[in-house]
Amino acid sequence: MRDMLLAIDVGNTNTVIGVFEGDKLKADWRIRTERDITIDELGIQIRNLFFSQNLDFKQVRDVITSCVVPPMINTIEGFVEKYVGSAPLFVGPGIKTGMPIFYDNPKEVGADRIVNAVAAYERHRQALIVVDFGTATTFDYISPKGEYMGGAIAPGLIISSEALFQKASKLPRVEIFARPKKMVAKDTISSMNVGLVYGYIGLVDGLVRRMKAEVGTNPRVIATGGLAPLIAEESETIEEVAPDLTLEGLRIIFYRNRPKRDYS
Repeated sequence: MRDMLLAIDVGNTNTVIGVFEGDKLKADWRIRTERDITIDELGIQIRNLFFSQNLDFKQVRDVITSCVVPPMINTIEGFVEKYVGSAPLFVGPGIKTGMPIFYDNPKEVGADRIVNAVAAYERHRQALIVVDFGTATTFDYISPKGEYMGGAIAPGLIISSEALFQKASKLPRVEIFARPKKMVAKDTISSMNVGLVYGYIGLVDGLVRRMKAEVGTNPRVIATGGLAPLIAEESETIEEVAPDLTLEGLRIIFYRNRPKRDYS
């Protein structure tokens, strides 16, 4: 029986969960973030996910978490202590990331942004822009030396859609996004889909081009997050989609802070 590492990235809308056996990602899941979930409800949910993939939850020995939802921190901590029997490692101030952070106040940088940056640089070892499509869309620049230099934050695509629904009384809620069939749409839902999807692609490409012009290093552009494949399909600046980037970053940071177990 081999020990496994559980990686949990808690976002404002979704929580991404992955389980590693050594360096191999055995399974991953994306579930809705429930701020009021109890320790036992979370335990049952995660154990059921393991069961669905024929994985033995008892093999989990360690847990690392990045969390941007403060109410969830105590819940995650309680879940790990009760169901795993150890203390989780949280990505935050004081943790060893192996990446210098050149932000005016490093404590302000979301844990997920640093985790993505670490994974992207470990993979490519060059200047990078990481675009993460979450509740907010973040743009992070990593220097050729592997330094986190900062970036930009924009409203996410879903937030933009919700704003239209809430502020324009005759417009319906759009919950499913797809590549528009044509630019000149013939109905309201299709018109909103064109504006949201291609408008957002324009936002992404515009910000990336301006960041590239400012840094002058021709960084490689990597996208991650739930809507990354949709936007990357039409984007002129995104060069790679890395769906497991955050989980991979959590694995790397875990082993930079705790010794790697003997999996033999």
